[in-house]
Amino acid sequence: MELNEATNNPPNSGPQPQNSNKIIKREGRVIEALPNAFFKVVLDDGKEVRGFLSGKMRLNRIKILPGDKVTLEMTEYDMSKGRITYRLK
Repeated sequence: MELNEATNNPPNSGPQPQNSNKIIKREGRVIEALPNAFFKVVLDDGKEVRGFLSGKMRLNRIKILPGDKVTLEMTEYDMSKGRITYRLK
């Protein structure tokens, strides 16, 4: 029997856990900068949500200003806040 190198489990050893969190990507425009890298973002459909910077954007010091168009990732469980993952041109 062959072992999987990454997990030391036999291949196809039963059901694998599935990611139950569905990530929803939306685009919006930043209308206000809040403390601690939080932002008010208006989505394309007019809904206002709170966005926060992703770790990679903080690490690479990407600046977000009011008026910038951004891409957010949200879960289906809480549609009132999202992670800002990309600043569009």
